[in-house]
Amino acid sequence: MDAVRVALLREVLDGTEWLPATRRFAGALRSSVVPQGGGLLLVGTEVYEPWHLAAHLVDEAAWSGLAELNPTLVRHRVRPGEPAHLSVGLGRIEAAGRGETLLVVAPERPGAGLLERVHDARLAGATVLSLDGGDREIRGLAHEALSVPGGGDVDLDTVQHLVSAAAGENSLPAPRGPRRFRDRLSRLADQLTAPPPGRW
Repeated sequence: MDAVRVALLREVLDGTEWLPATRRFAGALRSSVVPQGGGLLLVGTEVYEPWHLAAHLVDEAAWSGLAELNPTLVRHRVRPGEPAHLSVGLGRIEAAGRGETLLVVAPERPGAGLLERVHDARLAGATVLSLDGGDREIRGLAHEALSVPGGGDVDLDTVQHLVSAAAGENSLPAPRGPRRFRDRLSRLADQLTAPPPGRW
């Protein structure tokens, strides 16, 4: 979904709880991955793989300059011969720990195996975020959760668009420290490539 469609969607949802809720969740995602320099793991359930959200986060990472938003898609089934970025299995969650963020997208109740892995990752120090259909167990494991019950005003796909777009927005202050030089360089590049004043 492009920026124009997201803007139209936000206009339609203006005044509902969805805009502040998705921005709050996106803020939690950013504040979890940006200071750590990345470490975002994205996993779905046995029957739902969040390809769409993974693609949008990759786009937002490129557009916003926040490479930390690039997710590692963790899959329940990995077939032999698949490319490296599609070959990360559930063992990656078992290895997750401090400094990493696990974003679980679960429209339906996750299986016991995934719940156990998420629980263990949380105990090992990983931050757990959940976009879910309202399951109490996955919400109970999450540090931050956003539930999208079925049959409501919006569906989980719509909320994923809003969250990914909000995560890439440059509305939050840039962290101080090592990025300072890069920020100045970026500003200088913008000034050098801007058209001269008074011309089209």
